[in-house]
Amino acid sequence: MNIYDYSVPMTDGTQKSLKDYEGKVMVIVNTATGCGFTPHYEPLEKMYEQYHDKGLEIIDIPCNQFAGQTPGSDEEIHEFCTLKYNTQFPQMKKSDVNGENALPLYGYLKEQKGFDGFGKGPAALAMGVMLKKIDKNYKNNPDIKWNFTKFVVDRDGSVVARFEPTVSMNELEKCVASLI
Repeated sequence: MNIYDYSVPMTDGTQKSLKDYEGKVMVIVNTATGCGFTPHYEPLEKMYEQYHDKGLEIIDIPCNQFAGQTPGSDEEIHEFCTLKYNTQFPQMKKSDVNGENALPLYGYLKEQKGFDGFGKGPAALAMGVMLKKIDKNYKNNPDIKWNFTKFVVDRDGSVVARFEPTVSMNELEKCVASLI
């Protein structure tokens, strides 16, 4: 199986095949509207505006699995993002990224790029402390740890990077720019 064998549910109940994005660079991100990382929408939108015409697609998958930080309906989430961050990239249906109801896509992504730490700095340290209380074994499993974990897929469909929410958005942008 490869990335193009997967699809994601759209808010209208249809499925969006990732095959539709073949030959494009993709950033696949689980998002939240009430999270400390929610401001990541701003640089994501800037990246989308800068690189979309050159082949970038952002796959925004709202998820309510992390401290209930995405409580709204799909319509409320979309309204929040478009009004507050002027997002133009499409949002998918709110979905799980971990556990038995996780999108199959996320099983594949986690298999391709497991958890490799939060990096350095105060946010990384805080995430580590918080997660240790939730899952003492969090460092040793590939699960998504929090909102705004980003996977980058190159034009050939290879998952080339995983960025935890604590990693600088500049690092994500550098990775995307190198693939465009």
